[in-house]
Amino acid sequence: MMSLVLAMVWHRRGQAVTLALLSLLAVASAVAAPAYLIAADRAVAAGQVATASTGELTLTVRGVQDSMIGGSDNDFADLGGTLIALPGFRYFYSAETPAVGLEKTDRYPTRLVFRQDVCAHVTIVTGRCLFGESDVLLGERTAERLGLVPGDDITLSGAAPDGSVGVPRFVPVGRPKTLVVAGTYRATEPGETYWGRHGYFVSGADVGSGEPVFTTSMTMPATDRTRTELAIDGVAAPGVLDVDRIDRLRAELRRLDQSAAELDETLQIDTDIPRLLDRIDQGRAASGLLVPVLAVPLVLLACFSIYLTVGYGADGRQSELAVVALRGARWWSRWWLAAGESLVAVLAGALAGCLAGQLLINVVAAVRFPGVGQAADWSSLRYAPLAALIALLAAVAAQRRQLTRPVAGLLRRIPAPGSGRVPFGEAVLLVLAVVTGVQLVLSDGSLTGVGLFAPALILLTLALLLSRLLLPVLGRFAARALRRGRLGPALAGLQLTRRPGASRLFALLVAAAAVAGYAACAVDTGTLGRDTQARLGAGASRVLTVQPVSGRQLLAAVRAADPDGHWAMAVTQLSSGTDHPVSGLAVDSQALAAVATWPQDAPQAATVAGRLRPVAVEPTVVDGPELAVDVTSSSNRLQLSASVSSLDGEATIDLGRLRVGRATYRERPVVCRAGCRINGLQVSGSGAAQVKARLTIHSLGDRWLMSGTSTTSTATTGPDGVTIEVDVSPSYAEVARLRPAGVPDPLPVAYAGAAPEAIKGLADDTLRVDPVTALPAVPQLGRQAYLVDLGYAGLLASGTKRAQVAQVWLSPAAPADAVARLTAQGLTVADDTGTAAVRARLDRQGPALSLGFYVLAAALATLLGVGALVLTVAVDRGRRTEDLVAMRIQGLRRGPAGQATFWTYPVLVTAAVVAGMLVGLAGWRLTGWALPLAGVDPPDLPLPAQPRWGVLFGWTGAILLPYLLAAVAGGRDLRKRVG
Repeated sequence: MMSLVLAMVWHRRGQAVTLALLSLLAVASAVAAPAYLIAADRAVAAGQVATASTGELTLTVRGVQDSMIGGSDNDFADLGGTLIALPGFRYFYSAETPAVGLEKTDRYPTRLVFRQDVCAHVTIVTGRCLFGESDVLLGERTAERLGLVPGDDITLSGAAPDGSVGVPRFVPVGRPKTLVVAGTYRATEPGETYWGRHGYFVSGADVGSGEPVFTTSMTMPATDRTRTELAIDGVAAPGVLDVDRIDRLRAELRRLDQSAAELDETLQIDTDIPRLLDRIDQGRAASGLLVPVLAVPLVLLACFSIYLTVGYGADGRQSELAVVALRGARWWSRWWLAAGESLVAVLAGALAGCLAGQLLINVVAAVRFPGVGQAADWSSLRYAPLAALIALLAAVAAQRRQLTRPVAGLLRRIPAPGSGRVPFGEAVLLVLAVVTGVQLVLSDGSLTGVGLFAPALILLTLALLLSRLLLPVLGRFAARALRRGRLGPALAGLQLTRRPGASRLFALLVAAAAVAGYAACAVDTGTLGRDTQARLGAGASRVLTVQPVSGRQLLAAVRAADPDGHWAMAVTQLSSGTDHPVSGLAVDSQALAAVATWPQDAPQAATVAGRLRPVAVEPTVVDGPELAVDVTSSSNRLQLSASVSSLDGEATIDLGRLRVGRATYRERPVVCRAGCRINGLQVSGSGAAQVKARLTIHSLGDRWLMSGTSTTSTATTGPDGVTIEVDVSPSYAEVARLRPAGVPDPLPVAYAGAAPEAIKGLADDTLRVDPVTALPAVPQLGRQAYLVDLGYAGLLASGTKRAQVAQVWLSPAAPADAVARLTAQGLTVADDTGTAAVRARLDRQGPALSLGFYVLAAALATLLGVGALVLTVAVDRGRRTEDLVAMRIQGLRRGPAGQATFWTYPVLVTAAVVAGMLVGLAGWRLTGWALPLAGVDPPDLPLPAQPRWGVLFGWTGAILLPYLLAAVAGGRDLRKRVG
C-alpha cells in the first residue's frame, strides 16, 4: 500500500512538491512569529541600551567624610563592600574635595578630584600625566586663563562655605598645600559613561569653568580637607543589560540597596538603571502585543491554505477515489489511498518548514538587527511539533468529504445542489469575530484575552463574506457574456464560479491579500506616527538643553547669537500653577515661524506669533556700569528695588530706603557692568502700619504701568515721569510693582486642549492669561499644553526665577558653529538632541522593531496565496484541458479558447488582491486604533491613524505582481495544451 502511495506521489510529483512547499511555508509561518519575537526582544534591549543616558548605564555608591583636617587615607572599603553582589560592572574609584586658592573669586570652590584611570580618558595637551604625590592636571582653558604651564606651582587650601556676610562664599581652612602642574588636559569624550553622574565638566557663573583639577590618590591624604565625597562608579559591561539578565539584574539591585542600608545609612546609591529596565520591559510588552496581532491571522491563513489546497487536490482525484470505492475497498485502505499522497507531501514540507522558519528569522535578524545579542536562538523550535501536527490535521480535515461521499458524489464534476449554503464553520467564525471585536471596544483597545484575536478573526470573516459576494457577481457577468456571444470571457467566468473549491480558493487569496493589506496599513501608519513624534515631539530640527538660567537671560543670549531670529529660538517650560497643572512653553515668538516644527491643521506659525506678541515693547536700557534712579518721595518709609538683566545674569537690585524729597539713588550691580535692561520696579513699605504716600520716578521715562498683581496702588504718567500713589501694608508684605508699558496683561496665550487659567514658572506671582488662539497641539508637549511669548512673560514676571527647563531650538538653517555662538553668550549646552535623534530612538523601540515582522508576514501571506494558486492551476490543468479540447473539436474557435485559458486566473487574482486590500483597510479601520504603535511613553500628539493612499497603491502593485506572474504562466501553459 505504501509503495502505491509513493507511486501516486511520483506520478503527480509536481503537485506533491508544490504542496510540500506550501506546507513548508505554512509551518515556517507558525514558527517565525515566536522566533521573531525572541529576536525583537533582544533588539529592543540593545536599542534602549544604545540610546540610554549615562545615568541609565551606571550606578554610583557615594559616601561623605567630614572634618578631615590633617588628612587620612582614602578608605573605600565600606563603599566597595556593597558592590560585591553586583557582578558584570567595571568600577572606578573617585574622591573629590572643595579647595580655594587657584581662582581669584570666592563665589565657588575649585574641585580637586582623584579619579581612577583618568589619564586614559583625557587628552594631555601639554606636559605629562599624573605620577606622584602633589601632581595635578589643569584644564587647558583654565591654565591658559591663569597663565600656568607644566612645572609651575599652585597653592590650594581646603574650602568651607561661609554665609556670614549674607552672600555665600568659600573661605580657606587648614594648611595650604603646594602642588605641581604636571600637565594640562582636555576631556576626550565628556559625555562617556566613564565620568558617571558627577558633572565634572559643567560650567556656569556659580560653578566655575567646568574643568576640575585632577590629582593622584596619594595627594588626597596629604591635603587638609573639610569635606570629601568618596564614590565608586560602576559602568555596565557589554552583556550585563541583555534581555536574558533583566530579572536577575533587578534582583541584584534590590539586594544592593538592602546591603547598603544595612552597612551604613549614610551611603547613597544613585542609578537610573531601573528606569532603563522598565523601558526595555515596556518595549518588549509592545512587541509581545504587536507580533501576535498579525501572527494569528498568518497562522490561520497557513492552516487554511493547507486545508484548501489539499481539498482541491482531493477534488481533482475524485474519479480515482470513486473507482477505489466501487471496488469495495475497506475503509482504512480507502482512507490511506485518499489521504496518503497529501499526507506524505504535507509531512515532508512540515518537517522542512520547522527548520526553515527558524533559519528565515535567523537571516532576518542578522540583517535587521546586526550585532544584537547572542547567536541565533533556537528555542522557538519548541513550537515546531505543534505546527506540524496542525498542518497534518488540516490536511486530513480537507479530505473528509472524499472519504465519506458516495460514489455518485465523487463522480460529480460540479458542486451539488445546495452546496452554496453557509458552512457551520463560517457561521462560527462570524460570531467569534463579532464577540472579539466587541471585547476589543469594551476593553478600550486592550489586546489581551480574546481581544488579541479580534484583528485576525475580523480579517478572515470579512474575506470570506466578500468572496461570497463577489463570486456570484462574476458568475452573472459570465452569464451575460454568454448571452451576448462573448465565449472567451463567458468560459473564463464560468470556470471561476462553477469549479469545485473555486469559492474557497478565492476566499484564500482575498484573505492572504487582506493580511498583507493590514500589514501595509500598520507599517505605514507606524512610520507616519514615528515621523510625527520625531518632528513635532522634538519641537525643532535640533534642540539644545542648556544649564539652568533665567528666562530673561536665555532670551538675551539667544538674541545676541541670532539677532534676526532666523535659526535659533529661546524656549523655557512653564506650568499652569493650578490644581491640575498643564505644561506650557514660553518661546521667543519672533523666531517661532522660522524655527519650530509646526503641527498640521494649525493656524500659521507667523499668525500665532503675531497674536502672542501683538506689539513690540521697547525696554528701558541702562548703559552701565551704574544704575541711577532719580526719585521724589513724600515718605521715608518706602523702599525701591529694580529688576535688571543682561547677558551676565539677572538680579533684583535694592536701591535702599527713600528719603523725603528728591534724590538720586545709585548702585553698581555686576550684571550692569556692560549695560543692562530694567524689567520692573518694586515699591514696598517698612514698619508695621499702612503706608500711603506718593513718589515720582523722573529718570526712567514714562513708559510704565502698574502690574495687574499689585495692590490698590495706582500709577500715572506725566512730564516729570511716572507718579505712583502707593498704598501698601508692610505687615502683609504688600508691594506695588511697575512693568513696562505695552505688555498685555493678561498675557496672550495659544493653547491646545483646555486653556490654562494662569501660568507660573518664570514669575514669583501667578500670571493671568488671555486665550487668543486654539491649536491642535503644542510642539514638544502635545494636545494639552499652551504657548506664551517669553519676552512678555519675562516683563510681566517679578523675581529672577530660573527656568525649569531651558532650551534653544535650532532650525535646519542653523550654522555649523551654532553651539559655539551660544556658548560665547554664556550658555552651557547640557544635551543636544532633535528630530533625527528622536527618530533614531523611536526606530529602535519595540513598536518599530515589531513592524518588521509585519513586512515578513505580508511576504509569507503572499507566498502562501501564490503557492495555493500554483497548486490549483496544476490540479485544474488536466480537467480544463479535457473540457476545452472537447469544445475545440465541436467548433470552439481558437480566439475564445485562448481567452478562456489565458484570462481566467489573472482576472481571479486581480479581483482577489484588490478585494483583499480593501478588506485589510477595513480591518485596520476597525481594529488598528488599538495597536500600540506610538513607542514608549509618547507625548500626547495628534498621531496619524490611517495610511497614505499612495503607499497602499504601491503595496497593492507589489502584492499583485507575483500572483499575476503565476497566473499568466499557468494560463500560457494551459493555452499551449489546448492548442
